[in-house]
Amino acid sequence: MRLDKFICESTELTRSTAKKALHRSDVTCDGVIVKDPGFKVTDKTVVRLEGRIISVVGERYIMLHKPIDTICSTIDEVYPSVLSLLNVEKVDNLHIAGRLDADTTGLVLITSDGQWSHRITSPKKDCAKRYLVELAEPVEQALIAEFAAGIALRNEEGLTKPAILDIVNPCLVRLTISEGKYHQVKRMFAAVGNRVVNLHRESIGGIELDADLALGEWRFLTDEEINSID
Repeated sequence: MRLDKFICESTELTRSTAKKALHRSDVTCDGVIVKDPGFKVTDKTVVRLEGRIISVVGERYIMLHKPIDTICSTIDEVYPSVLSLLNVEKVDNLHIAGRLDADTTGLVLITSDGQWSHRITSPKKDCAKRYLVELAEPVEQALIAEFAAGIALRNEEGLTKPAILDIVNPCLVRLTISEGKYHQVKRMFAAVGNRVVNLHRESIGGIELDADLALGEWRFLTDEEINSID
C-alpha cells in the first residue's frame, strides 16, 4: 500500500494533510524518515506518525450502553448521535446495527462490518432481542399466550412473529422479539391496551449488555461475542 494511503486509512488525515506530514518529516518507516508518498508499506513495516505507531483500522465491533436523549443515527439531529459517545478513529466508517428510540436505554451494537450487521437486522435471520419493559398498567398471565401467538399491530398486515413474555411483576416484564418493526415493543403493548413507561434493551442474539458499562460507556466486543452472531 502507498504510504500516503496507509496514513489516511490509519488516521483522520486526508491525502493532502498526510502529504504535508510527510514533507514535515513527521513520518518514519522502520525508524527512517520517509517523505515519498508513494513509498510501499508492507505488513511488516512499522510506521510512526510524530513518534506514534499507526496501523490500518480494521473491522470494529462495539457494544454501547445507550443513555436516553441520544439517537441511533449517524448524524446529530434533535439529540446527539450515539456515535458521538465513541472515542475511536474513523468513526464515520461505523454504523448502528439495530436502532433504539431516543427515550430507550440499553444495548446498541455498532460496527464497520456490513455483513455482520445484516445478520442482526435482516428479518430472515430471526435475531432475538430482549427488552426489560416497565408498563403503566399491570398485565395478566393470559398475555403470555397472546404474545406467543402474535399481536395485530395497527396499520400492519398479519400478526407479529411469536414473542416470549416473562412477567417479572405485574408492571414489569421481559419481552423477547425476533423482528425490528418501527416502535414494535411500544406498539405491541398499545395493541393490548397498555403503555410502555420505560424501555431497556438487555441483549441482541447471544450478546448481553455488559453489567459493568454505565450509561454512555462502551467497549469492543470479544471474539466470542462477535462469533455468536451467525
